[in-house]
Amino acid sequence: MRLFLRVCVTGFLAISSLTSAFVYAASIPGEASVLRALDKVTARTLDLVVPIGETVRYGTLEITSRQCLKKPPEETPETSTFLEIRELKSDEEPITVFSGWMFASSPALNALEHPVYDVWVIDCKISDGGVSGSKE
Repeated sequence: MRLFLRVCVTGFLAISSLTSAFVYAASIPGEASVLRALDKVTARTLDLVVPIGETVRYGTLEITSRQCLKKPPEETPETSTFLEIRELKSDEEPITVFSGWMFASSPALNALEHPVYDVWVIDCKISDGGVSGSKE
């Protein structure tokens, strides 16, 4: 029985790692992340285009996009972006308030938790010069 369980677990882990490698390999890397930012105090939104490796300022936040991946059109739509978000307060060192992957299809899965601002992923800007155009 133990041998059977060990074989099942080993097989599951091998399939899981292959699946995650395939998902990553099948994604198209973007040149910029397209984000929507909300100021909860004024109820205004702003769409931000953050080039990979660059930082954009929104209010007291500094948003850096490290990677943006988009599934090809023939697959289930998904856009994911790795973001680092820091808050700048006067006379203090910047504080990292978010660092991780955000997903366009599931904005609540890994969200920025901030009392004043919300930031979520809309799309990836692909190297052909335009936003990919999907509505997720």
